[in-house]
Amino acid sequence: MIVGRNPILEALDSGRAVEKVFIQFGLRGPALNSIFKAAKRRGIPIQQAPREKIEQLGGPDTQGVVALVSATAYLELEELLEQLPKETTPFLLLLDEIEDPHNLGALVRSALCFGIHGTIIPKHHAATVNATTVKTSAGAALSMPIARVANLVQSITQLKEQGYRIIGTDAAGDVVLADADFSGPVALVIGNEGKGLRRLVREHCDVLVKIPMVGSFDSLNASVAGAIVMYEGARRRT
Repeated sequence: MIVGRNPILEALDSGRAVEKVFIQFGLRGPALNSIFKAAKRRGIPIQQAPREKIEQLGGPDTQGVVALVSATAYLELEELLEQLPKETTPFLLLLDEIEDPHNLGALVRSALCFGIHGTIIPKHHAATVNATTVKTSAGAALSMPIARVANLVQSITQLKEQGYRIIGTDAAGDVVLADADFSGPVALVIGNEGKGLRRLVREHCDVLVKIPMVGSFDSLNASVAGAIVMYEGARRRT
């Protein structure tokens, strides 16, 4: 299920395999009108239902609309690399066991905003693209190419063999973010919310960058830190 007006409209506009849309009886407004039109244009059935049915399907925070979609079509790493735009220098995001779907959604949303070409997540001990992820990302998770891999370290090794520079983020990193080199093909690695990068992942990075802190608190939420580093990388690459 996908819940929320903007995520569902994004799913419809992006060509996602939406099977059916449920809308609460009596609701009106521009966003819902757009959903009606987009679904009708694609021949997707719409069913009006009472609030209780909507909440049974999608929970209490649906904004009165729920869409039934097919499962997310993850890519293999090779497929993701083959789909990268040929005219641009690749900039990828690797997430090392991000466990909170809210953080995953926020990171994918930032990645799409800052021109990341693809995201790579592990199959184990990590959040997947579910309804929460899609809603938190405001639908961005449906537009971002996402590869799901069995071994993130092996994927990093494969990327290094293809000329990628692996930039890890770590509070104890040796390089301040402002001094990091983001030129050429880059794969940026964000670590787990509590533990950061795993040891083997950290050891396979070419450089570990840190965000300088000037306040009394010395850590950032993973999605916030990721957004800052992605923005700086995108700014330096333009």
